[in-house]
Amino acid sequence: MTAELRLAETRSFAAPPTFAAQANVGASVYETANADPVAFWERAAHRLEWTRPWHTAHTWDPSVPAAQWFAGGRLNVATNCVDRHVAAGRGEKVALFFEGEPGDREAVTYADLQRRVAQAAHALEQLGIGSGDRVVVYLPVLVETIVIALACARIGAVHSLVFGGFSADAVRFRLEDTGAKLLVTSDGQNRRGTQVEVKSAADEAARDLPALEHVLVVRRTGQNVPWTAGRDVWWHDVVDPQPETHEPQAFDAEHPLFIIYTSGTTGKPKGLVHTSGGYLTHTNWAHWAHFDAKPEDVHWCTADLAWVTAHTYEIYGPLSNGLTQVIYEGTPDAPSRTRHLEIIERYGVTVYYTAPTLIRTFMTWFGDELPTGYDLSSIRLLGTVGEAINPEAWVWFRRTFGRDETPVVDTWWQSETGAAMVAPLPGVTTLKPGSATVALPGIDMAVVDENGDPVAPGRAGTLVARRPWPGMARTVWGDPERYRRSYWAEYADRGYYVAGDGATIDEDGYIWILGRLDDVVNVSGHRLSTIEIESSLVAHPAVGEAGVTGVTDPISGQAVAAFVVDGSGGPVEPDALRQQVARDIGPIAKPRHVIRVPELPKTRSGKILRRLLAQLWQGDTLGDTTSLQNPWAVDGVREAVRRAREKETR
Repeated sequence: MTAELRLAETRSFAAPPTFAAQANVGASVYETANADPVAFWERAAHRLEWTRPWHTAHTWDPSVPAAQWFAGGRLNVATNCVDRHVAAGRGEKVALFFEGEPGDREAVTYADLQRRVAQAAHALEQLGIGSGDRVVVYLPVLVETIVIALACARIGAVHSLVFGGFSADAVRFRLEDTGAKLLVTSDGQNRRGTQVEVKSAADEAARDLPALEHVLVVRRTGQNVPWTAGRDVWWHDVVDPQPETHEPQAFDAEHPLFIIYTSGTTGKPKGLVHTSGGYLTHTNWAHWAHFDAKPEDVHWCTADLAWVTAHTYEIYGPLSNGLTQVIYEGTPDAPSRTRHLEIIERYGVTVYYTAPTLIRTFMTWFGDELPTGYDLSSIRLLGTVGEAINPEAWVWFRRTFGRDETPVVDTWWQSETGAAMVAPLPGVTTLKPGSATVALPGIDMAVVDENGDPVAPGRAGTLVARRPWPGMARTVWGDPERYRRSYWAEYADRGYYVAGDGATIDEDGYIWILGRLDDVVNVSGHRLSTIEIESSLVAHPAVGEAGVTGVTDPISGQAVAAFVVDGSGGPVEPDALRQQVARDIGPIAKPRHVIRVPELPKTRSGKILRRLLAQLWQGDTLGDTTSLQNPWAVDGVREAVRRAREKETR
């Protein structure tokens, strides 16, 4: 058996008494949910408005695999996110504070949102879109992006949101795979102070697709763009003249709501299908519980709207709970690196949910303290999402943005799970930097060995969900066999969902994510977690960010290669970093190769693509990189590898 080495983390932070006293959820919820998980989720479903109750709360056939939640129940997702709040007299409450990168701003009330969604629903119907039809949305973070998603939900169409920076090839794949009848895009986008024309890429993606009937174009930048008569229509020509009321139709709980595509560098993306009743139940309850959502909150999830985090915690979660939220079109450094601080102060953001990669970037920009002159006192809760956060970044985030007092809700989940699976309840859970803590009530997570049995504390294993949950993706669009093979085949005899992540559980039952199962490095029989080595490196002041991977080595099988981005504490000294890792984890974990890079390649969710780093070091053929958040980073790493190899051979 291979040996395992662990990074030790002993700091902990109990729930502040004042926070616990007002928290939405208390400790007893775990016992209640465990006693009868299906009944627990039924109670959560009753938080929503149903036009017809369900007759069967849950069925599960692991041999297919096939899950159903709230069968027979009917609801309208858009009604639950908009109309019911207006009907309750909250129409004048701000639903969205929109801020564009150039500085344009708009406050959209729930009554405004209801009118806009109604108009967009009429426009979709005028364009021939009906229940079950697919609509691909290729837009940046705009009010119109949320409006069109809700309009699709209102009429039963299935939306698939695509990051506005993706290539034409990536968009075309999604149009072809879904058989979309409509593409929604813009004339251009604002990116780091530049207006970038987008319509040409949309045209390339849409070229000669027989199922595609129309391209609906939002005028964002006012640029002259190519036009296909009869196919292309302007948003302002088709949507704005429509009636401001629309009668919603109820749909079955299992009716598809959206298709979201996984991204990566191997294999074609998987189109995960999420349905209406179960997804919204999980999303609504999880947002309310682990963000302690209050009516007066101003919630800001910084994700791009095409990412699943934004679907759940920027569209359906906050809106179904009737909150006010911020949506921002641009990047954190446009026009200055303090843009997020300005936005938090301007709108009085109370809950700030962002990715570890951005937190580490802030650390490199600002050092030990945030710039003075910005009032962040409105923040009462912080959240992180994307991949496991390094403990030092967690502590820095709490100390700087959270005044060393606010809870930091680190959430683990995936596009496949729909909403958070492992996350603390901020008024209950004692927090440990670097751990997403324990499974949410109603969720059964475990770390198991190759036989499916729970591992002992401190041992690494495979992270699994041992029973179905409402927000789970039901299938891969058009390929149910790939769904079974990708997520269920490994423990088919037990009906376990395989997350694809390695993890360990400590003596307190807390889950620590160790990285993707294929990211673990095996050095001379020692299993090493890439995330733990990265956490050790990031704790050094010279390192702002680190990506660790295993590369082929003729002696040890694999060697540790560390790709590091300079931090605020001076230039990187490889030997100092090696000694730090040796102290924190053990000498066997020391990186053999330390490569300084300007930037690490990441997915849109902020996950470092470690396999891509290994491919670049080894000179392997790269897979698809079109869906990277920063495809230009590949060239920077390639050049850094060339220099490092030259230096090693001297």
